[in-house]
Amino acid sequence: MLLAPLYLRPSQCSNDAQTLAPMKKLLVTFLMAAAAHAVVAAECPQFAPNGQFPVLSNAKMAPKTRLLCYTDFAVLHSGLTHGPLWSAEHLTRAHLDEAKEQVRTNKFFQDPSLPPGEGATLADYKRSGFDRGHMSPAGDRWNGEAMAQSFTLANVVPQDRENNQHLWAHVETAVRKIAKRYGEAYVMTGPLFAGQTLRTIGASRVFVPTQLFKVVYVPAAKMAFAVVVDNVSTNRYDVKTVHELEAMSGMRFPGIPESLKDQRIGGLKGV
Repeated sequence: MLLAPLYLRPSQCSNDAQTLAPMKKLLVTFLMAAAAHAVVAAECPQFAPNGQFPVLSNAKMAPKTRLLCYTDFAVLHSGLTHGPLWSAEHLTRAHLDEAKEQVRTNKFFQDPSLPPGEGATLADYKRSGFDRGHMSPAGDRWNGEAMAQSFTLANVVPQDRENNQHLWAHVETAVRKIAKRYGEAYVMTGPLFAGQTLRTIGASRVFVPTQLFKVVYVPAAKMAFAVVVDNVSTNRYDVKTVHELEAMSGMRFPGIPESLKDQRIGGLKGV
């Protein structure tokens, strides 16, 4: 986050410690808070294959979108849906080994880098009946700062509780195993909104996804595929080609070679 410099007019300067101390304390607090959260800028191409993030081909999704760069993942946030449209992460074997040592913070927070009214609030999820479902999973985070950041509401969507805690968790684990097997993988995850009438939760009217997707690109294996899961209590997932997911989602994934976008793998081992 870029911070505007703090300027004081000469008449404001004082050697009075009682005057300066509260100001210094406030500034330090602000700087610490800013460092803990996102940078609103296109400054994190390392999380996308070939440095190319997903592109919105559906113009209706474009208004009020903001790219949020965190320590080890990025999110495209929508001020219309009040949540992420996609997250992007670059999983490596070394980082996933370190992730095993991390402890979940479970401290969800409203991201202060978003303008008022664009993000979800903690109150929106209270008694909603939905989990706060991570798009970039907490289980992938490889240091304490990244772990804490993953609990921003900018990185979660209203997700069916059984789905989040069972099937989707197994999908996340299977993707981690693929990344470790081949050394790295680029993973892009997000919600899908199908139908004329969509459910919302809370005063902010946070959109509830009808489905969730995960696109996985493994350069070493020359492999790319998508997984789609209905946002309900289910044991079923569908494997799609990247081209099929592009048609469903209103997004394009330019960082993935076109030659791999019609691949369809048999399934995720262990899911």
